[in-house]
Amino acid sequence: MYSLTVRDHIMIAHSFKGAIFGPAQQLHGATFVVDAEFRRPTLSEDGLVVDIGQAADLLKRVLAPLNYRNLDEVPELTGRNTTTEFLAGHIHRRLSDAIRAGALGPDGQQLASLKISLHESHTAWAAFEASVAGEVA
Repeated sequence: MYSLTVRDHIMIAHSFKGAIFGPAQQLHGATFVVDAEFRRPTLSEDGLVVDIGQAADLLKRVLAPLNYRNLDEVPELTGRNTTTEFLAGHIHRRLSDAIRAGALGPDGQQLASLKISLHESHTAWAAFEASVAGEVA
């Protein structure tokens, strides 16, 4: 399987519900490094997984509505614990929707899967990986 990864970052604020989160139940900030790994079994005629510039631009566009936001106030996320794991799935869904709509051109239609990794720090991160073709949890 061939892969191409692009990276960006977001700075967010959020809070969690539930005793398991301890002090993180209070409003706090986080900076996430976000990796999007695009995968396909064969390369395009041009020798690409997808165009790296298009992939980087698409990731930036998908992250823009989250960047510098209090996620507790984002309507589609209201009432959710926006954990690192949850956000990886959320970003995957948004990227997959855009890819299926043609945002990466014909090469995007050949992708087998997409993996989103959110790095909270240099020692901890979470990821979500699934097909680009269908809805994910």
